Amino acid sequence: MLNDAERQRYDRQMLIYGFGEEGQEKLKRARVFIAGAGGLGSPIAMYLAAAGVGRIRIVDNDKVDLSNLNRQLLHWTANTGQLKADSAGDKLRQLNPEINIETLAGTIDEGTAGDLVGDSDCIIDAMDNLPTRYLLNKTAIERRIPYFHGAVYGLDGRALTVIPGQSACLYCLYHGVLPPKEKFPILGATAGVIGCVQASEVIKYFTGIGELLTGRLLNYDGLSMKFSEFKINLDPACEHCGPVQNEQRQQV
Repeated sequence: MLNDAERQRYDRQMLIYGFGEEGQEKLKRARVFIAGAGGLGSPIAMYLAAAGVGRIRIVDNDKVDLSNLNRQLLHWTANTGQLKADSAGDKLRQLNPEINIETLAGTIDEGTAGDLVGDSDCIIDAMDNLPTRYLLNKTAIERRIPYFHGAVYGLDGRALTVIPGQSACLYCLYHGVLPPKEKFPILGATAGVIGCVQASEVIKYFTGIGELLTGRLLNYDGLSMKFSEFKINLDPACEHCGPVQNEQRQQV
């Protein structure tokens, strides 16, 4: 149940058609895992905290660097040299003391991903490299929980929502391709746009309103200020979600 302070805090969003107090209570019960407290993780975490998601677990093993500050809005100049997990936790707890913020300074890899995700209800991808994104995609599929993908480059961005067994996954899209590791350009506002898209998708999922970006890759071109989308089909031979598809066909 919501208390009086929560009803006042979330009053405007509860006016949204189909949202209401019931939707807010669903958000309060939600447990989300955010991989990364950087350019994408900052707006995602801030807007989910502001919206009243009950538990936010955010993982990042890096420290704040001056070069981060054009886009990673959870971190300020005074936080330079501090663990991003600690810096993010401080801001998010100030933003909304009504919710539970868990911050971990850990590395996401094959050996740690499961424990870090824990009992979270979804995985939100705010990383900057495909190997870790693939791992998060696979972990979400194995746990049968949604995976919310976002990526940025310069003034371009992409977003995709994956519901295991129902929609195409990240591996269906890229088939394991790995681009060369390199330092890439990024405008902070681009991360803000895509991070807000991801946060909106998470809120829609838990409250059950609207239509999700499942089977659709949303592309954002900041230079021309245009959005476009491409249909992404389930790949029956996908290494990540193929087994889930086969399992569901056998059950039918």
